[in-house]
Amino acid sequence: MLGEKRSLSWGIVGIILLATIILISAPPAQAQYWQALPPYNLLWPLWSPALSPVDALTGLATPLITGLTNNTILPVQPGLAWDPARQFPWLLYNIPSILGGGITYFDPYYGMNPWPPAYLLDSITGLPAPITLASGFASLSPTSIGDFGPFVNQGNLSFIGTYPTTTFGTSLAQLLTPAAIWGLPAI
Repeated sequence: MLGEKRSLSWGIVGIILLATIILISAPPAQAQYWQALPPYNLLWPLWSPALSPVDALTGLATPLITGLTNNTILPVQPGLAWDPARQFPWLLYNIPSILGGGITYFDPYYGMNPWPPAYLLDSITGLPAPITLASGFASLSPTSIGDFGPFVNQGNLSFIGTYPTTTFGTSLAQLLTPAAIWGLPAI
């Protein structure tokens, strides 16, 4: 009887040890931080709860939009779209419908511009010219709030300066702050 208990105990210890070794030696699951959006293959942040809330059924971050064209309507502003060859993502805003709608993007040197940037279009046909993404693009690190936070504030102020609240109705309070984009709690 005592020998059977010892055998059972050693068997359980062996199974636990084997399971531990397998878990430790298995490659870690790679987090997916970005998703490519057609037609330009720009990356949308899955790490942002405001821009990619978690789907209750799947438990996965799901982008608020499925594609990014000049006619896309953003449910929240600003949106972010990133070309990994650029230092910062594009900040995207809805152009007021009274001005024809569409999307505008913030450029720190030229202010607000109609979407898309010229380099994302074929110079002959004017059709989308998707960027080529390197393998592993989905696991590129999220944008740092320390580096990007002031850029968001600058973009929001530029948008309100271009499309004033008194004329077009969008107020600074309706735009996402850097903290909201990164999912930080209010202080």
